[in-house]
Amino acid sequence: MSEKKTTRQAEIVFAAMKAIETSGGEMRISDIYETLAQSFPLSDYEKEQTKSGVIRWKAYLNFYSIEVSKVGYLIKKSGIWHLTEEGAKALAAGAGGFFADFHGKYSEIQKAHEVSVIEENAEQPDDLDMLQGQASKGIREYIIKKNPYEFQDLAAALLRAMGYYTPFIAPKGKDGGVDIIAYQDPLGTTSPQLKVQVKHYPTTAIPVDVVRSLGGVLFKDGEVGLLITSGTFTSESKKEARNYHRRLRLIDIDEFVELWIKFYDKMSEEDKTLLPIIPVYFLKS
Repeated sequence: MSEKKTTRQAEIVFAAMKAIETSGGEMRISDIYETLAQSFPLSDYEKEQTKSGVIRWKAYLNFYSIEVSKVGYLIKKSGIWHLTEEGAKALAAGAGGFFADFHGKYSEIQKAHEVSVIEENAEQPDDLDMLQGQASKGIREYIIKKNPYEFQDLAAALLRAMGYYTPFIAPKGKDGGVDIIAYQDPLGTTSPQLKVQVKHYPTTAIPVDVVRSLGGVLFKDGEVGLLITSGTFTSESKKEARNYHRRLRLIDIDEFVELWIKFYDKMSEEDKTLLPIIPVYFLKS
């Protein structure tokens, strides 16, 4: 049986789902972007920005991932995409067959709810994922304009919103490898105790030696290293962090923005002014 005719949208979605499958069934969206950017042949047109301000091939992926999710082949949670068992089985049909499968099932779901079928156009401005992507882009650009110490203050504010105390925030000058020390209680008597390094390198992927350097200052039981960047991490850095298991955690710019949005309501009014945002609400279908 020959595979159904493929489109570029089908190939991009299929490549992303296969990448998730290869990674054990789950993958952070930023890692999916990185993997496809490095291994999937993208045209100059696909790499351009759409009218909505997002990269075209990413818009294709985000747009059709809504359909993949609605038919039960994909679960999105906190920036991580999880391929379901049914989704993994559907991949056996190849790019064209997989696309026709979920797209057809989603069309039936829409008809059942008397909603018109989505056109194959990833530039529609009312697509929620694209609007969220555009909003995140604006927040990232705001962060990029900050200086390193202002970004360090943002990181400390986020930790406080997450319930940590930050008794130490490094002043200007050498920090000895640690920019922030954070505890779960005012006296620092409970675990984990976070040793945080903050790197404001928006255009640079953090190399593995920085991860190893942070790991080298984790001396005691209950100490956890946290490396926060306004950019990304190299593949070697991510692998090195995984070797530390739960003792070393990486947060890139995408996850930082997600966490800022998630915990914004828990911030003090003073901390909110460091990066002010407002919620936008849509009717849930």
